[in-house]
Amino acid sequence: MTFVDITEMKRIEFALADANAKVRLAAVVHDAYDAITVQDLQGRIVAWNPAAERVYGWTEAEAMRMNVRERIPDAQRKDELARLHELSRAEVLQPYRTQRIGKDGTLVDVWMTATALLNEAGQVYAIATTERAQDGKPARESGRDHEQPDSRPRAPRNCGRKRKRLSEEMRRRGIKGRP
Repeated sequence: MTFVDITEMKRIEFALADANAKVRLAAVVHDAYDAITVQDLQGRIVAWNPAAERVYGWTEAEAMRMNVRERIPDAQRKDELARLHELSRAEVLQPYRTQRIGKDGTLVDVWMTATALLNEAGQVYAIATTERAQDGKPARESGRDHEQPDSRPRAPRNCGRKRKRLSEEMRRRGIKGRP
């Protein structure tokens, strides 16, 4: 009877499968219709997909030098930062309607879904957002209705949990800064 050590072959097999998963995930983020951004807990933008460039006008290089606070209108900043603080405690938020500032200074109405990204210890290390521009709907200058209108269906209650599990899986696979 002959034994062959396949440890290295299995390690390479797992590494290849992991690399393929990262490539597929990167393609999904890159090709997404919605703007996808990630910011650290200090608000520094650490990821910015091509749809975010299309929606807001900043290139990825420009966005990576920004803080999320720069994209939030003054009148909404206190409420929006409170929402981000909730996420920093790993709380799940329902998608909501808000505004962001575009490169040209215009207000962009968006549906925002935000998810806390957790490290191996279960601590929040970043916040990922998916932002869908409400094309053709002018931004309101005063006041915001942060609630979804009745005509718009709400996300399923387990949406936040699914995104959290995706975040945990990405972390397990070593994917950093990409929701």
